[in-house]
Amino acid sequence: MTTTTNTSVQIEDATAAVRPRVRRRVRDDDDTRRTNWWATALIAVCSLTILVPLYLAVVVALKTPDQLTSGTGFEWPNPVRWENFADAWQRTSFPQALANTAFITVGSVVFTLLTSSIVAYAIARNIHRPFFKGVFFYLLAALFIPFPIIMLPLVKQTSLLGMDNQVGMIVLYTIYGLSLNIFIYTAYIRSIPIELEEAARVDGASTWRVFWQVIFPLLMPMNATVGILTCVWAWNDFIMPLVVLTEPSARTLPLAQYVFQGQFNTDYTVAFASYLMAMAPLLIVYIFSQRWVISGVTRGSIK
Repeated sequence: MTTTTNTSVQIEDATAAVRPRVRRRVRDDDDTRRTNWWATALIAVCSLTILVPLYLAVVVALKTPDQLTSGTGFEWPNPVRWENFADAWQRTSFPQALANTAFITVGSVVFTLLTSSIVAYAIARNIHRPFFKGVFFYLLAALFIPFPIIMLPLVKQTSLLGMDNQVGMIVLYTIYGLSLNIFIYTAYIRSIPIELEEAARVDGASTWRVFWQVIFPLLMPMNATVGILTCVWAWNDFIMPLVVLTEPSARTLPLAQYVFQGQFNTDYTVAFASYLMAMAPLLIVYIFSQRWVISGVTRGSIK
């Protein structure tokens, strides 16, 4: 009994002697973590370039035309005019334009992820062959062709093929995004060890099974990147829907908002209200999907 008691006392004394050292070590580590004020100031200035225009957009959307012409523009409106959002909802036929834009955006993202990843996988694993290397550089060369050069032939071709609708827009976004997306995917796929595929092939997996069960799950960081780029592009694009879509009922949100731009005047208050309404769905999608985006990037960093 005495031996047990002495052992307990010795353990407590040793623990008490170690605790100050641990605390001192933690404090020393905290002291070395100094704030980089230059980087903090740079981040603050960069954040202002986003927050200030966003604040102006909200303020203008809540003002009356008379309040907009008086003051510096930064004043908070008093009273607030919420009717601007109702006017924008009616004048742009917001539900129909939102449905058209969502259909085109979702379809473009899905088909882009499927087609670009498959083509990039074929090119990345056969880049040593002259044919695949030529296809890769051919697609890269398409990045240097400005869209206005091919705009008029595109309008004629889509009209002849009956693709001047939402389905045609999905096809065009998928095709015109191939160049940049394949460039992104190919560089990432070449960093994936070939031994993973060889191990799957030893177990009897076919090429398609290797891609869908081994390669595609590892492409989550690039899928998130390509998906975000395609989503923002298809959602905010104005010029391609303007020249391709012919039916007024098929117009997207950017086309519907063009109704506020007149020859002699512009209804800024209602226009900015419609801009905020069009921006809200993208923010909601990001809020609910950020966990998958962050997890995909984290998974890629520890691959």
